[in-house]
Amino acid sequence: MGSEREAIARGEWYPPHSSGAVPARLLSRGGRLVAVTEEDAILSDCHVGQVSFTPRVGSIPRRAVFADESVFESADNDAIDAFLRAGGRSGWVHRLEEFHPRLFVFTIAAVLLAVGIYRYALPALVEVAIFVTPPVVSEAISYGALNTLDNTAMNPSQLTDPRKAEIADRFRQVAASAEGGAERYVLNFRDGGLIGPNAFALPDGNIVITDQLVEMAGDDDEMISGVLAHEIGHVEYKHSLRQLYHAAGVAGLVMLIAGDVGSGVEDILTQGGGLLALSYSRSAEAEADRRSVELMRKAGMDPVAIARFFDLLETKLGDHSRTSMLSTHPGTPKRKQAILDYAGTLKQD
Repeated sequence: MGSEREAIARGEWYPPHSSGAVPARLLSRGGRLVAVTEEDAILSDCHVGQVSFTPRVGSIPRRAVFADESVFESADNDAIDAFLRAGGRSGWVHRLEEFHPRLFVFTIAAVLLAVGIYRYALPALVEVAIFVTPPVVSEAISYGALNTLDNTAMNPSQLTDPRKAEIADRFRQVAASAEGGAERYVLNFRDGGLIGPNAFALPDGNIVITDQLVEMAGDDDEMISGVLAHEIGHVEYKHSLRQLYHAAGVAGLVMLIAGDVGSGVEDILTQGGGLLALSYSRSAEAEADRRSVELMRKAGMDPVAIARFFDLLETKLGDHSRTSMLSTHPGTPKRKQAILDYAGTLKQD
């Protein structure tokens, strides 16, 4: 029924919807594919274009599925590849034949769905999550974040106790007018190490200020208070919690599209809070800047004291950045001007 030159591969043939295997050979005969027994009895026969081959995956046996749904299976992948390359089932013509418009449409739909979830559904879900989050969750997140930073990036503060007391007293004056009162907020002093001069807030009201920022400020205690008032604003507006849930939502979206990516969401919620709290969106930073002006004004301190912090960033650290579409924070000069403008509007009220 066929010569050796027509033979493609040896393997097993399975009748439609059956697991009963029959030793067989796959032959090519005049544009048709034929599965035959060792005695050349025909098992399946149809045009080559009606036979679909499973893609090659390592050494996993390949399957040729006939039009009648019978299956020829062979571990001789090289022989099947050679046939596909030589017999018109390869190259751009065959790729076009295998192109399925439905798959293309499904891919586009999946991409649009992911974009829609990211742009609209995710922000809404974040707000719902914030609304239903009990205090114990914020405390657990903050504890994990601060513990992680203490073990990796920060060290115990080297400031003297009197210096800490001066800063803490002013901090309590500012926090007294904040949501929840002074008792809600805890000021933590740390040697910033790799973080350097900085201050950041955790979801439960713990606020960290580094020795390096205090040293950079010198004797300008009101400027330090203005920076801490800014961090209180982040807590009041739940910016760090919102940032955490957004990052966890993005990780969940990636898992939905690409499959399991490990314990990424858990790591973000329990350990990544501190690092995420070092970076907020432009709108979040602007909100916290305005809240600093308000809290400092209510405490009887210079409402634009935080603007002097940006002067320091410009003069001592050389930060002259401008706002751009690609930046995650407002540029330093623009933020300073926005603070001065907002303070001006409050004076007029």
